[in-house]
Amino acid sequence: MSSEFSIQRRLRLFGLSGVLFCLAFCLTTVSAEENIDAAPIIVSEANSTWALTAARRGLESDSRVFSPGGKTRITVFVTGIDLLPNERATAFRADAMDGRYNRFPLQIVSLAPTAERPWVYALTFKLHAGMGDVGDILLRVNWRGMASNRVRLAIGHEGDGLKDDEGAVPTPMPDQPLFFDPPNSASLPYTGDRVRFMQQATFGANPVLENQLRRTSYPTWISQQMETKLDANGAIRYSTLPMPNPILMADNIPSTCTLTPCQRDNYTMYPLQNWFFREALYSEDQQLRRRVSWTLHQIFVVSGRETVQPSRMAPYIQILDRNAFGRYRDLLKEITLNPAMGNYLDMIISTRQNPNENYAREILQLFSIGLDMLNQDGTPKLDGQGNRIPSYTQETVNGFTKVFTGWGFCEVTGPTCPNRTTGVRNFKDAMLLNPASHDQTEKQLLNYPGAISILPAGQTAEQDLEMALDNIFKHPNTAPFISKLLIQQLVTSNPTPAYVKRIADVFSDVQGGGGQRGNLAKVVRAILLDPEARGNNKTDPDYGHLKEPVIYATNFLRALDVRGAVRTTQSDGVINGLTLNLDQDVFNPPSVFNYYPMDYIIPNTNLAAPEFAIMTTGTALKRPNLINQFIYNATGTPGIGIPINTVGGIPNGTSISWARYQALATTDPTGILLADTLNQELLNNSMSPTVKTQIINAVQAVAANNPSRRTQNALYLVLTSSQYQVQR
Repeated sequence: MSSEFSIQRRLRLFGLSGVLFCLAFCLTTVSAEENIDAAPIIVSEANSTWALTAARRGLESDSRVFSPGGKTRITVFVTGIDLLPNERATAFRADAMDGRYNRFPLQIVSLAPTAERPWVYALTFKLHAGMGDVGDILLRVNWRGMASNRVRLAIGHEGDGLKDDEGAVPTPMPDQPLFFDPPNSASLPYTGDRVRFMQQATFGANPVLENQLRRTSYPTWISQQMETKLDANGAIRYSTLPMPNPILMADNIPSTCTLTPCQRDNYTMYPLQNWFFREALYSEDQQLRRRVSWTLHQIFVVSGRETVQPSRMAPYIQILDRNAFGRYRDLLKEITLNPAMGNYLDMIISTRQNPNENYAREILQLFSIGLDMLNQDGTPKLDGQGNRIPSYTQETVNGFTKVFTGWGFCEVTGPTCPNRTTGVRNFKDAMLLNPASHDQTEKQLLNYPGAISILPAGQTAEQDLEMALDNIFKHPNTAPFISKLLIQQLVTSNPTPAYVKRIADVFSDVQGGGGQRGNLAKVVRAILLDPEARGNNKTDPDYGHLKEPVIYATNFLRALDVRGAVRTTQSDGVINGLTLNLDQDVFNPPSVFNYYPMDYIIPNTNLAAPEFAIMTTGTALKRPNLINQFIYNATGTPGIGIPINTVGGIPNGTSISWARYQALATTDPTGILLADTLNQELLNNSMSPTVKTQIINAVQAVAANNPSRRTQNALYLVLTSSQYQVQR
């Protein structure tokens, strides 16, 4: 039975007379195959779907009507939840929908267990200031990516609003707690949560990885991914395939490098892009490192549009790879002294005689603390007038600008600069100090409790640098700011403040883990294993995030047995031309603000949705064109998709295979088995009934003796669906 068999469906089976009994007992008998996740339940009146509110709990009033406006507070009752220690109001969100289908976010004020029934919680929220006299509304509460039933409230007057959801039934106050017995689905293939985990922690699910995870545990797999890997010579490796290592070239293309391969391989990101995609597709023992490194690249941005040469970009990527599971403080120092970063954000030309504030500003705004003071849960701190509090001033930027003066290319002969080559700039060795160019005056840093906020005059540049980076690293903003960015990239664009705080506490090492502040291995592990990340069927409409083009492409390629045009070979990784059409040019972000703004909000909402910034009318149409190119506009044997317009005269090319799914279409002419399998393996069992009907109709519209076309139709509909394009 599918995970669609939810609490509400179970309640409908019992009818009104059996609702109370079911609320107390029916969830204890759930079988493993049903994969039902716990979801919050809003308590209603005994014989209706009107919310039971604090005003009506003792029957002091018969009124169901509440005054409109942002000052109105309403208390409802929620059950069916099992909270972590200290998990309270910030773990929940609430919204309401009126008769015009306007959706209003509601500010939750408090959550506390009731005295009479500690398994029932009183949840108090404020109405949205923009909600007027709208009549009946439907209220929903979301927790850990799970949506509750919707109950009725009346704002301004009763009536003239939304009707109940289809199949809605009363959910009266339970007399005893609900017991949820999480199913043991370790041996079941392609559970919803396992597919979700693969999408979050890797570049996409495939049968090999799924089989591996089914026979182990998530924590064990994460530990295996984080283990040190050695190459044949005993050296630590951070990738399966050796990273390209082109020689450093002159700034201007020399006359001896006129042919296309020379310019392409030495003055574009082409070699690194191909390496990256091959790693994403085939490097099974480095999937998590590659995914985290790709995430860090989008925080600590350097762009090939300015760096140009792959030989200059490679050392920067190696820093991200090395430190993906290391300490944030070490990453911050290595990035600061990396010549590609120094060139990109002008630190390499910043001297006491001619200071440049570019790097000083971006390390604060983008790489560490952000623009506003934050609580540990990532929410902004406010002053007495309700305004955000800036995290730094221009004086602070000036102070850090002085800190970062005097560093340049490593251009001295001897062992200090082992990669120096006469006549070209050295982008491979860390930047080297020129003491005469360093500003030795007093410097104002970030000021917070316990901080050394002023660097005295006369210190060495090395002392200034170490103390300045410590000042940033220990700032109270750093843990929630970086933690939230990592969560947004790996799991969901709109994490609850409770989720952010749990991860920020790990970053901050609040449990006292032996000086482990900023331990990215622990942070990544906590992000992926958090209750808000895990679960078979996330029903909160705001959960998840749009798959950026790279993730979208690698997800479907890995799922469909990606290989070269000749199936005995691997893809050569020449895939960037496909994602470039979708507005993501690997290692060539358009600015220091990444391929898309990390703080992008969907217009007219309060929803963070960074990847949607590049989901334009054009790219929205190019996504199905990409799928069409592989599924329909292809040559080769039946069951194999090879794009006709391969990029740049590929020797190996890239192809996919749907032969495994085609066998299902052959076995079951109804198309139901094919649709169910695609639902399991590609949509983590979240396929809506409408989509499933469309797929079955598309399959049955093709003659049964053409299973290849039947499979193509089904795959096209799934891979272009919004449910697949959004990682939930």
